[in-house]
Amino acid sequence: MTTIGPTLITARLILRPPQHEDFDGFAAMAQEEETMRFIGGLAPRDAAWRGMASLAGSWAMLGYGMFSVIRRDTNEWIGRLGPWRPGGKEGNWPGDEVGWGVRASAMGQGFAQEGAIAATDWAFDNLGWDHVIHCIDKRNLPSIKLAERLGSQLETEDVQLAPPFEAHKVDLYGQSKAAWRARR
Repeated sequence: MTTIGPTLITARLILRPPQHEDFDGFAAMAQEEETMRFIGGLAPRDAAWRGMASLAGSWAMLGYGMFSVIRRDTNEWIGRLGPWRPGGKEGNWPGDEVGWGVRASAMGQGFAQEGAIAATDWAFDNLGWDHVIHCIDKRNLPSIKLAERLGSQLETEDVQLAPPFEAHKVDLYGQSKAAWRARR
C-alpha cells in the first residue's frame, strides 16, 4: 500500500492516513449514536465509505487530513482525528481545524487528547498554520473540556458551517501557534 502521509507514534497510538483496512472501523463508528451525535449523525455503510474516502482524498489533494487512530497495544482502529479544512484555503470552513472523533469503546481514556496533541504539533510544525480551531456543538461537553485541556478557548459562538452541514451551528474554540508552543 502506498502511504500518502506521515505516521505519527505516541505512547499508546499510531496515527496515519486512512487505509482501506480501516473501513470496518469507520463503518462501525458511523453506527454509534453516542459517537456520531455531534459529528454528522448516524450513517449507513456506504456513507461511511464516502466519509473515509473524503479524508483519504484530503491527504492526496491537500497534503493533510484526519489520521486514522490505531491503538498500539491491540492494533484496533478506534477513531479519526487531526487537521481538517474541507475545500482547503479556498473553502468556506471557518478555519484550520484539528478535530477528533473516537469510538464509544475508546471514549474517556485520553486517546483523543493524546492524538490531538500529536496532530496539533504536526499541523503547526508542517502545515504553516499559525492558528487552530475546533468546531464543537455547545452540547458536546466532553469535546469542550478536551479543547480546554488542549489550551483552546471559546472564540466565536453559533457559527454556521459550510454545506452540507449548514443546518448545524457550532462554537469555535481555538488558539494561536504561539499560545500552543508556550503551553507545551
